Amino acid sequence: MKPAAVGNELPPLTVTLRREDLVRYAGASGDFNPIHWSDRMAGALGLPGVIAHGMLTMASAVRVVTDWIDDPADLVEYGVRFTKPVVVPDDDKGASVTFSARVDKVADGRAEIDITAVAGEEKVLGRARAVVRVQ
Repeated sequence: MKPAAVGNELPPLTVTLRREDLVRYAGASGDFNPIHWSDRMAGALGLPGVIAHGMLTMASAVRVVTDWIDDPADLVEYGVRFTKPVVVPDDDKGASVTFSARVDKVADGRAEIDITAVAGEEKVLGRARAVVRVQ
């Protein structure tokens, strides 16, 4: 981990999600809701298409932090608000989500890190924040 100082930017991370990733995640999580694999069902519920699992987006977002810290066990708190779904088209390109992060506060051996997640032009997570132990 690089020194944690207020304003430090972590290296960004871009993750591409494709339909096959959604299938794998559904198998691992047990979440087989058809909005994650059926355009017809997603459309019937007013969605613009199949969407990625919120927890998959959340897990992908925290990687920008866990890639930065030396020991993933130093992640002591993490939370997000879901603001927009990540629509995953049925093509070979999928949907790319770019994650960036910035140290907001350092005190008492902990750093609070704000995470931004953008798919296309849309911010897909709100109030995404991780707290990590620092030296």
